[in-house]
Amino acid sequence: MATIFTKIIKGEIPCYKIAENEQFLAFLDINPLTKGHALVIPKVEIDYIFDLKDEMLTEMIVFAKKVALQVEKAIPCRRMGVAVIGLEVPHAHIHLVPLNQMEDINFSRPKLSFTQKEMEETLEKIVEV
Repeated sequence: MATIFTKIIKGEIPCYKIAENEQFLAFLDINPLTKGHALVIPKVEIDYIFDLKDEMLTEMIVFAKKVALQVEKAIPCRRMGVAVIGLEVPHAHIHLVPLNQMEDINFSRPKLSFTQKEMEETLEKIVEV
């Protein structure tokens, strides 16, 4: 059964797309920890990030770095946090979380909720960089 991320890749579910190439997609998390929280996913559906072939994993990290730097320029933060958890969606993914304090990357705290307009404004800031 296709994951929610595969449905996003296929265009069956909309997303706030930051960047895309032939292998990867980056988009805003709709249940973010902080404003600008993004996800980077491979377009191939592989459950566990460490099941990716070395070359693909390397390319994914390089793609994520470009996205992280783009988000960091648009969203004021002290650092860009990186997390790989993979328990909620069985599709390899990297979380990029703008950080101002350690608590910003605590996945057990309540997620934020932004309006569609706020999400679109955040996306616009990021893609304009």
